Amino acid sequence: MKKILFISTRNPYSERYSGDVIGSRKIISVLKKNCELDVVTLGEKDDFSQNNFFVFKNPILILKILNVIKSLFFLKPLHFGLFLSDKMKEFVYDKASDYDVIFFYHIRSSQYLPKNYYGKKIIEMGDLYSNNYKQTFHNLNFLNPLKYVYFLEGLLIKNIETKIFNDFDKIILFSKNEIKEINSSFKKKIIHINVSIDKIKKKYLFSKKNKKILFIGNLRYLPNIMAVKSFIKKILPKLTKELPDIQFEVIGEINNFNKFFLSSIKNVKCWGKQKSLDKFIKGSFCGLANLEISTGMQGKVLSYMSFGLPVLCSKKTANNFNNNVISYSGEDELIAKIKKLKNERKLSNQISKKSLSFVNKFTWSKVQKEYLKLVKG
Repeated sequence: MKKILFISTRNPYSERYSGDVIGSRKIISVLKKNCELDVVTLGEKDDFSQNNFFVFKNPILILKILNVIKSLFFLKPLHFGLFLSDKMKEFVYDKASDYDVIFFYHIRSSQYLPKNYYGKKIIEMGDLYSNNYKQTFHNLNFLNPLKYVYFLEGLLIKNIETKIFNDFDKIILFSKNEIKEINSSFKKKIIHINVSIDKIKKKYLFSKKNKKILFIGNLRYLPNIMAVKSFIKKILPKLTKELPDIQFEVIGEINNFNKFFLSSIKNVKCWGKQKSLDKFIKGSFCGLANLEISTGMQGKVLSYMSFGLPVLCSKKTANNFNNNVISYSGEDELIAKIKKLKNERKLSNQISKKSLSFVNKFTWSKVQKEYLKLVKG
């Protein structure tokens, strides 16, 4: 039985309900059953009370600031410094030779790769983050100071991605379109694995009485909050002139200021993070993915699809979903297609059926086999 070390920069068993926490938890659960597995992670406090599970305390604020400065000095991505623990690094370096495989979860965990480790090195990057930073840079106003932070971070991330392609044995990416962009000399190292969903629920039922447009996503993530605010500012006022009972409902982790701001707007409800979407699907007629900054496979689209809810996507977001979603280009087309989904049973049911068929291959019961095959191979 292979001995594996799993490294994460967020505690897979924390109360935080986010995609990366849930994803790491799933992978750990399947590896634990089939391999000898140890997990090393950052968390709220040091905890070595459990066998095979080692938690190192997140750096305090002053250390995070110093680590960010250090990252810049050594030309590493600034956000890497927020997830750097010298104690955890020392532990990994000291124990690495005990393991046949080290599995690094997320690009920022790559900073824990020991220099002289000769076992199998696997990393789940998921997306090409340099694409995300590049798009964000181009979408921000030149007066916004964040524009230049994203420009710098994008360059630094690009360097790290190249280093990963050189240093790691296998690199997991979710999007076939992004894999096409990678230099052919690295293609043999790239493994395509689908983003996973728990199960298919088929909760959506068409009715002309349905009046909710859903948007789900982490609202602490800039592309998501930009998409939500853009819809509220540019689309919702025009839409409610013809459909005054339309409700735009936003679900996902959000800071208090943005939650208060969004909740104060007519025809908008902001629910914060939720463990289940089931009750929100009832009365909804479409899921929205109007992102202008979009890379990889968007989990929100797969979530909508798993309920059979028709999805409206920007052209950038629709690239990975073929004709299983409805795409639009421009504000007028978005409004027109929202009205169609609201009123046309045949179109809505057609897209719902396609969604359910497409998303079937993304269920965890199928995806987990790919992780086992990769680790054992």
